[in-house]
Order: sequence, then structure tokens, then C-alpha cells
Amino acid sequence: MRRRAVAGTGRLEFILPMEPKLVAKPPEGDNWIHEIKLDGYRAQIIINGPEDIRVYAETGKDWTRKYLGIVEAATELEVKNAIIDGEAVVTNKAGMPDFNALQNAVHNNPYGMYLCAFDILHLNGHDLRDIGCKARREILGGIIKPNSRIQFSEAMPGDAKSIFYLVEQIELEGIVSKRADSKYRSGPTSNWLKIKSFTVDEFELLGIEREPGNAAFALLAQPGTGKYFGTAFITLGRDMKERLLKRVREHAGPPPEAMKRRPATQWVRPGVKLRVKHLRGDHTHIRQGSLLGFSDES
Repeated sequence: MRRRAVAGTGRLEFILPMEPKLVAKPPEGDNWIHEIKLDGYRAQIIINGPEDIRVYAETGKDWTRKYLGIVEAATELEVKNAIIDGEAVVTNKAGMPDFNALQNAVHNNPYGMYLCAFDILHLNGHDLRDIGCKARREILGGIIKPNSRIQFSEAMPGDAKSIFYLVEQIELEGIVSKRADSKYRSGPTSNWLKIKSFTVDEFELLGIEREPGNAAFALLAQPGTGKYFGTAFITLGRDMKERLLKRVREHAGPPPEAMKRRPATQWVRPGVKLRVKHLRGDHTHIRQGSLLGFSDES
């Protein structure tokens, strides 16, 4: 869903967000601001007075009713009107972002989330998008209230490489690096970069799903459990892919009892273990997984 960008000082409308480019490693240099990449949903608050506050998803879909706690917090900001960009998250007992809990809260608990605000596009009739990122963040930090469901995304001190190493050690999703002088422009940009933290683990193959016209992927379980734990795309080379399909044929078996029938899936008996690269920070299911090969050939 697209909405027109606001012009002048009229009623504020949704603006398509600025989208960081995914890169393999952190940038070098001093002209960058580095923030923790939180595992949540991008959200934009539109304030047109205390009685007219909306919250939109990244696509422009109105999710105000899903974020009532954030809306309530926005009424406490001492502003006439504003557009604030951020990430809606839910944390676990350890204070770490919990994506599964967020998904549940979005459907069942509109007061379960808080917004980690990292940018401001408009404030009190002024369009701030042509101001540099660092200056916009200073303005944003000045209006955020303490102990609120809207919190400020603090920049991490130090160089990007050291920050990313720390993030990997504590198993967070990654970092976002932004040029300090970058203007806010809707859509993809190389002025903002996201660097994700991945890890490699061993999983047991449950089956291979192949539908005509779609990418093949593996259904996986944690070793010894037989319980579905997520999927990984099969992006192997031709030789490795042929050997994988050979093992699938050799270990053909019935689907696990708890799994729903999937006509396009070739199921296997327990015993085929694979190395999988996947996103860190989620211990309940695999996210953004891709097969690397067989565990017994590592």
C-alpha cells in the first residue's frame, strides 16, 4: 500500500521508509552511526494531534489497533505533529528481542510491544528529511520520554567491526550503519547498511519440498527430536544437490506424525544430518536458512 508523501505543513501522511542495503561486512570510516539491528517489525508513527495518532507497518498498512500501547505512549510526547520511524519489538525475560513473542503480541496483545525509535521525518510542521541523519536523531532524542513504550535507539560507541563482533557474541541479529550526514530518502539506499549475524549449526533432514517453478527447500529438525524446526533453501551446487537427492531416495520414509501432509514433499527417515547457515538470535526456529552440505563431510 502506498500513500502520498506529505507536502507543506498539512496533515501528515505515511511516507515510504528508507531501506538499508544488506552487505556482508561493516563499513569502515568515521562518518557512520551504528545501531543494534533489532528483531522486530518496522513501524511508523504519524501524529496529527493527540486525538489523531496512527501507526503503520513498513508496507503502509494501518496497524494502529495492533499497537495501542505505542499509540498511548505517543500521546505523551509534547509535539503538535510528527512522523517517527522505528522498530516495534517484544523482549524476553533476559531483555533480548523475541520475534516469536512479537508475532503473538501483534495478533493477541496490542499493549505488548514497545517502539525503538531511530529517526524522525517531520516535527511541528517542519520537514526534516533534508537534514542529516545525526542531526535528525538529536532532534528525536530530545522529544523521547523516559520509561515510555517509545524508546530511543542509542548509537553504539566504537568502530563498526568491534561493535559487530560484540553483537555476534551475544547472538543479536546484527547492526545497521548509517552515514551521519545522510538525508532521508524513501526506498533502498546504500547510505544505510545492514549487516546480519549468521551462524552454522547441524540439523536433521525431515524432507525436501520441490514445487514446479519454486525454489526447493529442506524441512529440518533439531537432531534427535524429530520435531519440525524450520526450513532452509537449497542453494547447493549441482554435484552436491545430486548427492543430496540421492540420500533422500536412499532414506525415503513416511512423514513425521505431527506434520501435515505436503504433496510436494519427499520425506526421509531419521539419519540425514546437514550443516545449515541461519540467522542468529532465535532459538525456537530457523530463520533465513541455507544448506551448506552434509555434517559428515564438514
